[in-house]
Amino acid sequence: AAGVPKPLPSSGPKSLREMPHPLATSSSEEMGPALTPSPDLLLPRSIADKDLTLPNGTPVDTSSPASSSSLINRLQLDDDLDGETRDLFVTVDDPKKHVCTMETYITYRVTTKTTRAEFDLPEYSVRRRYQDFDWLRNKLEESQPTHLIPPLPEKFVVKGVVDRFSEEFVETRRKALDKFLKRITDHPVLSFNEHFNVFLTAKDLNAYKKQGMALLSKMGESVKYVTGGYKLRSRPLEFAAIGDYLETFSLKLGTIDRIAQRIIKEQLEYLVELREYGPVYSTWGGLEVELSEPLEGVSACIGNCCTALEELSEDMTEEFLPVLREYILYSESMK
Repeated sequence: AAGVPKPLPSSGPKSLREMPHPLATSSSEEMGPALTPSPDLLLPRSIADKDLTLPNGTPVDTSSPASSSSLINRLQLDDDLDGETRDLFVTVDDPKKHVCTMETYITYRVTTKTTRAEFDLPEYSVRRRYQDFDWLRNKLEESQPTHLIPPLPEKFVVKGVVDRFSEEFVETRRKALDKFLKRITDHPVLSFNEHFNVFLTAKDLNAYKKQGMALLSKMGESVKYVTGGYKLRSRPLEFAAIGDYLETFSLKLGTIDRIAQRIIKEQLEYLVELREYGPVYSTWGGLEVELSEPLEGVSACIGNCCTALEELSEDMTEEFLPVLREYILYSESMK
């Protein structure tokens, strides 16, 4: 029938509503055979309590705090992240542009205030560029393979479309980097990571990268070797179900993201036309005395439409799209 909108084409084999949640419990008729934990995951308590080591003898970091006070602080963080029990605060601000012979880049000031015993001083202030944040995330992934590491904003931008040195882009990236560090800071395990401590305190991070490159690279290769060995085995059903769910979830989010960006683009184009169209009625009203009142009314109505459309576009750009992009990045991190 006329006027009935056509459904959007599906970006996957099934809709999310049709897919059973991988961790949901339901009858065997709907879900098939119940998912049972893999035998590899059922470890005796005596084994689970022991310290894990890699094949080359290197102990695996189980992320236990270095002091009893830190353990208490970590438990307090679990109970109340926003209360007075927080003992680590990190902010990212003051972006600065650096022009060198070989490259041009932006650095950000990372300020840390803490009362933890693992830090020698109560306050630190260092400058970091994007590749330093990327280094931190890679090290967290290597040393904490069982934890979901928060995502970073995308590094690459389309040349000619987005100016990566514009104030708007730099501020957007600063907010994303600040959120990235705050999520690590609020995490009861990742916030005690040794690499995170170095990132917050080292004046010359490049020197630390060079000094620890040999040992840390060996540890990273060992972890990758161990995890690579596990990939060769048949994956547990739980992980396979979650992987399929994430794949479809990412496809659906990507479709929503593309549609939302197209809507915003068309809204902005329409807004330009309205701004050119409105003054025409005001000029017309000045020439036609008898029609001046209704023409001015039309002009005012168009002005109100411009204001409302501008606010709607800003809300989608600043509130909706960034959250949607974070969901997409988090789904990729989980994969």
